[in-house]
Amino acid sequence: MHLCVGITLLLLLPTASHAFDWVPTDGEIKKYRQSWNPLSHGPVLLQAVDTQPKGQLSVREFLFSQIGESSFGNRLSIPTDSKNGPVHLYQLSPSINSAYGLTNHIELGGAVSMNSFWATQNGQGTISTGFGDTSLVMKYRPIIQDPGGWRPSLTHYTQVVLPTSRWANAEKPPGGFSPLGRLPSTRFGEYGLTQGLMTRKNLEPIRISAAVFYTYAAPGESGGRNTYTGDVVNTRLIFEHILNDRTGFGYNIEVSTLHGLTWRADGHEVNAGQKNGFTIIGVEPALQWNFSQNWLVAVGCQFTVAGQNAVNAIYPNLSVFWFWDKSGKIVMR
Repeated sequence: MHLCVGITLLLLLPTASHAFDWVPTDGEIKKYRQSWNPLSHGPVLLQAVDTQPKGQLSVREFLFSQIGESSFGNRLSIPTDSKNGPVHLYQLSPSINSAYGLTNHIELGGAVSMNSFWATQNGQGTISTGFGDTSLVMKYRPIIQDPGGWRPSLTHYTQVVLPTSRWANAEKPPGGFSPLGRLPSTRFGEYGLTQGLMTRKNLEPIRISAAVFYTYAAPGESGGRNTYTGDVVNTRLIFEHILNDRTGFGYNIEVSTLHGLTWRADGHEVNAGQKNGFTIIGVEPALQWNFSQNWLVAVGCQFTVAGQNAVNAIYPNLSVFWFWDKSGKIVMR
């Protein structure tokens, strides 16, 4: 715990101090705000790249599920090559995420979650419902995209995961990891620190977003000894095609990958979890539209297209945003 907190402070404090030295100008923000960027939900499996305007708040209800009945072997292969067992996992993971624009360049947020699953592992069944993990998030956008040029937005992402599931004695699902496509990507019930870079470019009527995240899990403990699991890398690539600017209606194609590494940033040898690493690649088609300027919704289903040392699963999900601003007018991120 102390290591996780220490690293977090080292990363957060320099970022906060530099936020007031390297930020988009008022002119750049105004130019971006006047460009094509209709109000809409945005990607389902990626936190919005651009930050909330100062004083604007969003609350997101996110219902994420997983259905996995086969597993990939120790080489990267497609779903038709996956084999039945040893784990069958059916999981429902609702969460509530909030984000607030502290300034036009810094966004603070957090998320709480629940987790319910039914699973069989080597023929033994388990049913459990309990608290999930909690995360604290800070986003800092030093560069905002230029609508008239090539420059995209660039945002730095920091997330601290608190193992509230472990504190509440919630049972771990087999494998322990959050499903493909979700952040945090630490093992269930562990402290974690995620650092990421996100980018986005609007090219009417298309928006393109991409991101890479590196997640470090703090050492654990089992049977009186320290345990060290491999670090995790997440990537995202999303294409949004907005078909109706007024209603925000459009479709998304979202590509996600999750890679379990065989090493750790702190140099400790991996002695727990999947020591040989793992890889999962998924694609999600999704639809998004607006009920109003305050209520935005998206629905999608992610399909695993390749994997190694992992469960072959599909991931139906539903996301609803509620936005608030004291001016009464919501501004697209």
